[in-house]
Amino acid sequence: MQLKHLIRRLDLVTLQLFVTVHEEGTLTRAAVREAIAVSAASKRLQELEEALGVTLFVRQAKGMVLTAAGETLLHHARRMLGNVEKIGLELGEHVQGMRGYVRMLANLSAIIQFLPEDLRAFVASHEQVKVDLEERPSDGVIQGVLDGAADIGICSADSDTRGLVSMGYKRDQLVVVMRAEHPLAGEQLLDFADTLDFDYVGLHSASSINMRTHAAARKAGRVLRLRIHVPSFDAVCRMVQAGMGIGILPRKAFELFGQALGLRAVALRDDWAERELLLVVRDHASLSPVSRLLFEHLRAPEL
Repeated sequence: MQLKHLIRRLDLVTLQLFVTVHEEGTLTRAAVREAIAVSAASKRLQELEEALGVTLFVRQAKGMVLTAAGETLLHHARRMLGNVEKIGLELGEHVQGMRGYVRMLANLSAIIQFLPEDLRAFVASHEQVKVDLEERPSDGVIQGVLDGAADIGICSADSDTRGLVSMGYKRDQLVVVMRAEHPLAGEQLLDFADTLDFDYVGLHSASSINMRTHAAARKAGRVLRLRIHVPSFDAVCRMVQAGMGIGILPRKAFELFGQALGLRAVALRDDWAERELLLVVRDHASLSPVSRLLFEHLRAPEL
């Protein structure tokens, strides 16, 4: 299919309608959401299928389901609409006197431990740059960068980066967090296997730390005695303080949240407790000038 033909036949309003039909499941609900008559919405969708030469939806009794071709278009349509949103945001920042806008995704460890100071230093030198930062687990960071939802991502180095360009960012160390009267609290260094007789407070299931601890328990031929999942580092510390179990956290996160609660941290001897965080981008050369500035500011020269 020729590019000129596609440019003439595709329009952003129809692409947005297509995405909305998928999200709502029916043409009627999509038409209401997009404030368009159902007949006009149906005509637009029919013309889109004719222009592309494929069927995008299977019409079923319970709603409309994407075909394989529809799944392909959905991926590209969301990226195109995201780019249009980015254009509007960046131009809006220029109208307000700002010179740039950077979208970032990062895992919880990076956001809590390192990014506050790193971004403060960057913004101090580039006062007219706005950064939009969203927290996601490492796999979600990678998917978001691949989908164009962010310019820069920060994830755990043990994640599958799926072809993204990656550079070292920071290193951290995981520690075991416990109440001061816990039987292991007097140790200076622990093997993870020595902690497996005790109940655990774990981070959410998609977190890198959760996956590492479960993998290490399996390697030791044991099962992690997980009593509860919580969504954040401070929640781990509060649950540990309440006597729900012990937890695994980055050392700096413990210093921020656990010390004030009177908890104790013991370092792990295991190799997997030393972690590296990575910066990831789709293509360094295609970054906007301001995104490239931030990327170079964040990358670790020693890694």
